[in-house]
Amino acid sequence: MKDFLKVITKGIDEIISFEELKSKIATGKELRIKFGIDPTTSNLHLGHSVIINKLKTFQEMGHKIIFLIGDFTAKIGDPSGRSQTRQIMTDKQININMKTYTDYIFKIINKEKTEIVYNSKWFKNIGIDGILKLATKSTVAKMLTRDDFRKRYKNNISISIIEFIYPLLQAYDSVVLNADIELGGKDQKFNLLLTREIQKSYGIKNVQVVITMPLLEGISGVRKMSKSYNNCIALNEPPKNMFGKVMSISDSLMYKYYELLTQNDLRIIKNMHPKYAKLALAEEIVEKYHGKNEALKAKKEFCETFIEKKIPNNIDEYVFKSPGMKLSSILTTSNMVISKNEARRLIKQGAVKIDSIKIEKDFWIKSKKRILLQVGKRKFKRIILL
Repeated sequence: MKDFLKVITKGIDEIISFEELKSKIATGKELRIKFGIDPTTSNLHLGHSVIINKLKTFQEMGHKIIFLIGDFTAKIGDPSGRSQTRQIMTDKQININMKTYTDYIFKIINKEKTEIVYNSKWFKNIGIDGILKLATKSTVAKMLTRDDFRKRYKNNISISIIEFIYPLLQAYDSVVLNADIELGGKDQKFNLLLTREIQKSYGIKNVQVVITMPLLEGISGVRKMSKSYNNCIALNEPPKNMFGKVMSISDSLMYKYYELLTQNDLRIIKNMHPKYAKLALAEEIVEKYHGKNEALKAKKEFCETFIEKKIPNNIDEYVFKSPGMKLSSILTTSNMVISKNEARRLIKQGAVKIDSIKIEKDFWIKSKKRILLQVGKRKFKRIILL
């Protein structure tokens, strides 16, 4: 048991409670490990994989993973950390997102040893009586102890009744599934603790143990990884982009990525030169989602481009049929930057090169030109003006 607990507790944020976890493990039975996720976006990112990697550890130790897809609760969306009410999602959006989730989650955990469940199975038939019964299990006062709800209430920002209902629905999932352990991000702590109370109110004595995981910072190292913060590394990111984004993180953040995303011994990693440690990390992550060959290819191209200072072999072309365009317009129209303001800023900062020559002033480029345009260290495009 000692070795099991050492592996399970590696990289976690909190266990509630540790003694209950030890008791469950001591029974020797196959434990039901629940992980629920609402398909509210089309992309999973490395932040999601922190929990999925921990599920793999439980699975390798002989326990049952219950992968709950919240196709019903996704219509509401988890209000955790939100400053305003989410929009209701359509069934079509949810179905598209679900396919993406299963494609990538099963690159980490074993599909054959995982039970996949959808909470629409019980919520579509729960009826108004069931919802009213569930609603009696908690109070408005209890909900307002939650940090994000309390802040919104204090600042007179609306909270819909349906957002109060969401944590109860998440808790009811564990009642139906009779989960032994549930994993979630540390921002899920309120929901997960409420689940234990709701399980007790439905007569479940041996309630689930809660294990919360740290939130992985995005590539900027400031905020948690999120598509909305434009700082994420998506699991369906092209190999070249994924490798480059991992290489862009700071050395200090790299060690946290190692701890939460790999099984490597940090003591060994910290004895490596940071440059080579980061290359190894980028290769391992790309290999996990795209395979060995793509990882080696991405590493080779990165090293040639940024370490050996070679220009990549495969560069996308963008053709303009125009008598001429300003450099800032070319950068924007070819999707190398998101706006003309950003283009002008990057030009002024010297982050734009034409044919390997640094450009520091926006200017008009005439037609019948073929140029190699570079933004920063990683973005290249061949631009053809006809």
